[in-house]
Amino acid sequence: MIYIKDTGSNDPAYNIALEEYCFKNLRQFDEIFFLWRNEPTIVVGKYQNTIEEINSEYTKEKGINIVRRISGGGAVYHDLNNLNYTIISNKDKGNGFNFKEFSFPIIETLAELGVKANFTGRNDLEIDGQKFCGNAQAYVKGRVMHHGCILFNVDFSALGDALKVSKDKIESKGVKSVRSRVTNILPHLKEPITVEKFSDKIMEYMKKHYPDMKEYKFSEEELKIIDKNAKEKHKNWDWVYGQSPEYNITRGKRFSNGKVQIFANVVNSKIKSIKIYGDFFGTKEDLSEFEEKLTGIKYTPEDVKEALKDIDIKEYFAGFTLDEIVEAIVE
Repeated sequence: MIYIKDTGSNDPAYNIALEEYCFKNLRQFDEIFFLWRNEPTIVVGKYQNTIEEINSEYTKEKGINIVRRISGGGAVYHDLNNLNYTIISNKDKGNGFNFKEFSFPIIETLAELGVKANFTGRNDLEIDGQKFCGNAQAYVKGRVMHHGCILFNVDFSALGDALKVSKDKIESKGVKSVRSRVTNILPHLKEPITVEKFSDKIMEYMKKHYPDMKEYKFSEEELKIIDKNAKEKHKNWDWVYGQSPEYNITRGKRFSNGKVQIFANVVNSKIKSIKIYGDFFGTKEDLSEFEEKLTGIKYTPEDVKEALKDIDIKEYFAGFTLDEIVEAIVE
């Protein structure tokens, strides 16, 4: 295993570009670990409709960055008092996305600090029933990237104002508000420490359990590639916001493995164009091939199901069945 001591930046576009470089280019290393922090930012999941996830007026007024990561899942808020961790591994994902295994370093570090944390639901970590960390994963060609957003001492007022959390998501968790669902780690510690010290504690845990772990230092050429990707992709409007088709039908349905939202332009009962968003996970680079399968198809459950019958649904929507996707699109 290798580790990166410091990404050298709090710029979210740069940090996500660095993650992507490690994930896709440093394949010679079986495992990579690093911690990083961002200035105030909303990070949306790969398949989400950015405009619907954020309070644009508030984010512009406060100068909050908006970026898109390369993994699925839901939108999260970052500031310098939250800590992000990334584990990249060549371990096979097996039959699905394994979030729990990669969360052990955080759970066990907290245990050493006297705080009992649990893995719960699809991809969350909780203390006393309140979420303090959401996790996401990307999987490409036998390689998984797991990352988590840890709330250490985050400004919850900014988090609540910057994110537009859909009503169905709040109700599906059985609570009345976003803020009642989340907690910072700091109030649960017996002795207060800084986020920097907490970061040190996690790194100490990793070095203790992986004594052969070695620091990796990027070359000047690698840093130029990362910087170029940050500017050309992760600060690019088309990547961050995407282009939605004109549509006359919109549907959204939440399943146990995430929400699927459909925007379709249906003319003469046929799908002229369709765009799919959501906080689900998938192993495909994008959904364009899936969406193309539906273009020109009659907008009926039977025709949609027929068009998708030869596709491995789980590659695009992890944990979903074909019937669930048909239900999300047309039923």
